Amino acid sequence: MLDKIQDRFAESIQIQIATADVLPEVLNNAASKIVDCLLSGHKIIVCGHGRSYTNAQLFVSHLLHRYDLERPSLYAHLLHFDAVFASQLNQERNLEQIYKKQLQVVASKQDIFIAFSPMGNETCVLDAISYANSEDLTILAFTSNQNDHTQGLLGDDDIEISIPSSNEMRVIEGHLFCINLICELVDHLLFNPISNN
Repeated sequence: MLDKIQDRFAESIQIQIATADVLPEVLNNAASKIVDCLLSGHKIIVCGHGRSYTNAQLFVSHLLHRYDLERPSLYAHLLHFDAVFASQLNQERNLEQIYKKQLQVVASKQDIFIAFSPMGNETCVLDAISYANSEDLTILAFTSNQNDHTQGLLGDDDIEISIPSSNEMRVIEGHLFCINLICELVDHLLFNPISNN
C-alpha cells in the first residue's frame, strides 16, 4: 500500500509539472476575461456534473464570497442539479437538458459560461456548452486529454483549460488547483492590482 501511495504522489506531481508547462498563459487569459466580464456588469455562470459538481460549487463560492482577499461578492451563478427537476427530466428522458434549460433562463449576452467536462462525455454539460456557443457566450471549458467532443464545441474566443491527463481523479485535482489560482488572480486583478505576489 505504501508503494501505491508513493505512486499516486509521483503521478500527481508529474501531471502538475506538465500542467505548469502549458497552462500559465491560458490561466492568465481566463482570469482577465472573468475580470472584464465582471467589470462590464455581466455574470459568471458555472456548470459541473458528477464528481465535477463540487468543483463548480467551489468556483462559485470563491466568487460569491472570496478566495484570499476580503472584498464584495462577485456576480456568479451555479447551474444546479436539483433532485425534483432532475427527476422530472429523467422521467421524460431529457436529463441531458438539465443545465441547458437553466442556462436558457439565466444567461445574457457577454456573460461567461464556465463548464467542467473532465472526461469529455458528460452529455448534459456538452449540451449546455453547445447552447452557450449558439448564443455567443464566452466559454471557459475545463477539460483533459479526452477533450475531442468539447473542443468541437468551442469558438475562437473561448478558452480551454486542459489538464494533460486522462485519469479522471488527477484531472479533477488539476481543475481544483486551476480554480484556486484563477480566483486568486481575479481577486488581485480587481482589488489589489499593484501587488505582484
